[in-house]
Amino acid sequence: MNFLKTGSARRLAYVQVAGKGPGVVFLGGFMSDMSGTKALHLESWCQAQGRSFLRFDYSGHGASSEAFADGCIGDWAEDAQAVIETLTEGSQILVGSSMGGWISLLMSQRISERVAGLVTIAAAPDFTEDGFWAGFNEDTRKYLLQEGVVNIPSDYGDPYPITKRLIEDGRAHLVLRTPLELPFPVRLLQGDEDEDVSVQLANRLFAHIKGLDVQLRLLKGADHRFSTPNALALIEAAIADVIETIEN
Repeated sequence: MNFLKTGSARRLAYVQVAGKGPGVVFLGGFMSDMSGTKALHLESWCQAQGRSFLRFDYSGHGASSEAFADGCIGDWAEDAQAVIETLTEGSQILVGSSMGGWISLLMSQRISERVAGLVTIAAAPDFTEDGFWAGFNEDTRKYLLQEGVVNIPSDYGDPYPITKRLIEDGRAHLVLRTPLELPFPVRLLQGDEDEDVSVQLANRLFAHIKGLDVQLRLLKGADHRFSTPNALALIEAAIADVIETIEN
């Protein structure tokens, strides 16, 4: 494990494997880290193929600096951009899981020249607004605005601290309200039993993207973790498909 100090003085943990390009960059989810099943599996897969690979922790996540509750979408997008621009060479295939799907879409707009293709896994664009804020009742919204934070239960461990800053900053980075043109291969992966990101959202994102090579692939029986052997095999196949499209 190594660390990158960014221009914002954040210290980001990362693991990088050298190899041929286009490389693969894994962008994790909300309150997760780079040591999850998908990230480690893809690292091994890329190593076997001799392809470069990068996984990292956003600030406030995993081994990186800062407190999770102090972060927001803008910070984490800034982290991702710093990591990609500083640590990789040439165009990359971004693999974004859940929130990482949203971050990867932002990268596709900000540094499009560095993005060769995109694979998302249960992408959760705009979830701060359409998920958290939309799901809060009036009392919860009032409490959040007054106190600055509200903790909500999570199926994955500790409660999620949802801050006023997270909600307000998220509104500055929404991607489903404005045109989203992606001029490279895009593969959207989604499980039909995902209770955190709905098939309806996946369909909305699919319909919203403008591009010549955009596919949505549904996996029956898959949940939000998308980490079963057949789910991991589908991620591999999607990346391989993007690589083949790029190279042919």
